[in-house]
Amino acid sequence: MSERHESDDESEAMGLRKIIHVDMDAFFASVEQRDNPELRGKPVAVGGAGGRGVVAAASYEARKFGVRSAMPSVTAQRLCPDLIFVRHRFDAYKEASRQIRAIFLRHTPHVEPLSLDEAYLDVTDDLLGIGSATRIAELIRQEIKAKTQLTASAGVSYNKFLAKLASDQNKPDGLCVIRPGEGAEFVARLPVRRFHGVGPKGAEKMARLGIATGADLAAKDIAFLRQHFGSQADYLYRAARGIDLRPVRAHRERKSIGGERTFSEDISSGPALRETLDNIIDIVWDSIERTGAKGRTVTLKMKYSDFQNVTRAKTVDEPVADKSEFAQIGRALLDELLPLPMPIRLMGLTLSKLERDSESEERPRDEAQLSLL
Repeated sequence: MSERHESDDESEAMGLRKIIHVDMDAFFASVEQRDNPELRGKPVAVGGAGGRGVVAAASYEARKFGVRSAMPSVTAQRLCPDLIFVRHRFDAYKEASRQIRAIFLRHTPHVEPLSLDEAYLDVTDDLLGIGSATRIAELIRQEIKAKTQLTASAGVSYNKFLAKLASDQNKPDGLCVIRPGEGAEFVARLPVRRFHGVGPKGAEKMARLGIATGADLAAKDIAFLRQHFGSQADYLYRAARGIDLRPVRAHRERKSIGGERTFSEDISSGPALRETLDNIIDIVWDSIERTGAKGRTVTLKMKYSDFQNVTRAKTVDEPVADKSEFAQIGRALLDELLPLPMPIRLMGLTLSKLERDSESEERPRDEAQLSLL
């Protein structure tokens, strides 16, 4: 007989979905520690050391000292003098990601990957007939640990927004469940900084408006939010009430291939921006090669600390031929914008106007836009 949890019965009675968000713990750094026993238990940063280096990922031992992704390496070294820098090994990260994805697909075909180490799963109708989303999340975490020797945190709820909040609640190696009827109360207690899309500058702006928690945000009407937050207002209004109607999308037509990074700290220096762009180029071009896609437009996207977006794009006559051309165009687009008028909190690079290789064996899927690191 399938194991069932009370929360799953409630979800079915209310016609709600059963959503799991799985997020690997310090993924890149954890892979490095797994593969090199000498790094285990020590503060590790994936990225380049030296004056131009930027931290791409940090182990939990490093995070205790305040080391974060997108931080200049010299700053990270100052915070943590014993920090060990290792160069990225994307092949190792992609292989671990492939193993993790296979585990997801044993339970449901409804998998929406957000990056190499993060995905939403809709297990309302799970393939193994387990019935309990909580039990499925527990099994997935156990299977990941057994297969990859890596730990994952998971959030279980009835929509994507809440599941993602839940997966971050008990990190690392944790599980959190937000049951039907608990979403609004859970969100009300959270600092607004925990809301996806609200960075340090956004939180500061909200603080000036008297908004510190989800409850404070929910107390503001939509007119107030639109006045102060523009296009982000509708999202904030729904999020403050624990509402998210987005489905888990396992497949959709690919119109572009790209990746973006949201930084834990805003950055503005030219060397840090170029290092970050080069990391994005490495991962995005790998995805382009795997899919066999060809495109003619390269677009650079950046979001300033005040949430305003800026984009620059270049379209060439023939499909971009190789990684060096892709990188050259991306770097030129960045150089057009330097120096920046203010720091940025997000950077992304995409290839569009795609002409897919008819011999490509890989179907379009939701890896089209990767959220990097």
